[in-house]
Amino acid sequence: MLSSAPSYLVPRGLGSAEIVEKKSRFLCLIERVSDEAEAREFIAMVRAEHRLARHHCSAFVIGADRQLRRSNDDGEPSGTAGAPILDALIGARPHGDVPCSDLVAVVVRWFGGVLLGAGGLVRAYGDATSAALEQVQWLQRDERTLWELDAPHAEAGRWEHELRTRGLDLLPPSYGASAATLTLTLDGTPEEQARAETIVAQLGRGRTLRPAGREWIERAVS
Repeated sequence: MLSSAPSYLVPRGLGSAEIVEKKSRFLCLIERVSDEAEAREFIAMVRAEHRLARHHCSAFVIGADRQLRRSNDDGEPSGTAGAPILDALIGARPHGDVPCSDLVAVVVRWFGGVLLGAGGLVRAYGDATSAALEQVQWLQRDERTLWELDAPHAEAGRWEHELRTRGLDLLPPSYGASAATLTLTLDGTPEEQARAETIVAQLGRGRTLRPAGREWIERAVS
């Protein structure tokens, strides 16, 4: 039996924020990445762009299970920079209770001449990351089960409208020589599948859905 499919948020683009703490500047940059190699490329790019800064501390979280996690203090006292950046990424819930993943954060620090102490560093790196997370625009990724339905060309538009009106999500239809294909994206629960099959049977005079695998679907969130 399929369980409800997982969901998580990913950045739509670059997010950034800067804070100042006792004359030290902390610039946080957040970007979407798909794997560890991309995360390290972004960290290297930020380091090259801000090579005169003293520290380029970073963390990333990758995967639907959020199990790939790394952080780096880049010369700051152990645990005062990378760890609070990572904690901010792991703890963020920008939209409802949906967590974040597939993102990297780099906090660039220009030293202002005043020592912050361990507690001050932890707060500054965490606050810079949290501020940048607030500036990110998000996409929600949902793993969905796909089900296809063939529709006569003359009926495809009406069927699509009716399915959407009744609360089902669909991908854009595809049109072949003899019929159109409507693809429903369901959450994987038996309840939604049963409801979809009932609606389709009524709509298509006994037609049935055929399974078409699983796919990650992305949609913008406010």
